[in-house]
Amino acid sequence: MTDYGQMVARLFHMDEQAWERHASPWSVWTRVASLPLLLTAIWSHTRLGNGALVPIALVILWLWLNPRLFPAPRRTDTWSAKATFGERVWLNRKTVPIPDHHARTAHLLTAISALGFAVALAGAILNNLLATVSGGLVAWFAKMWFCDRMVWLYDEMKNVHPPYAAWERAGEKEVR
Repeated sequence: MTDYGQMVARLFHMDEQAWERHASPWSVWTRVASLPLLLTAIWSHTRLGNGALVPIALVILWLWLNPRLFPAPRRTDTWSAKATFGERVWLNRKTVPIPDHHARTAHLLTAISALGFAVALAGAILNNLLATVSGGLVAWFAKMWFCDRMVWLYDEMKNVHPPYAAWERAGEKEVR
């Protein structure tokens, strides 16, 4: 059975250059902010009918374009960059195994996020504000916790698998 994350990475065609650009904080934070846009686009079906497919398609296009639009950051020792590096480590776990405690937590958080998204999606389709907002919040917080775990995973694995350490570039020190 194909791993969901691998399937999404292939769908989004995340090559080396896209991953490098996705490490930009602009890419990470604008992508994180996309969930409310997607839910709003879906919600709009009651007013727009089939015309709601346009804003839904635009959000999906944005999600695909996002890792390609922003320049690669000069510095990648930031939380947002490490979150994307950890996600890459997570997706590569069949080739380079990761510690069990990270795998268990990542699977749990992914399941919670997916469940929250399913509730939010049903809420948006049914125009149920409570389901949309509560499901969206559960999905968003679980995803943020997942990202934080990916930072931890990356910080551990860069010492275990040297090619991972090469992704991190420290910025220049501030002069005061």
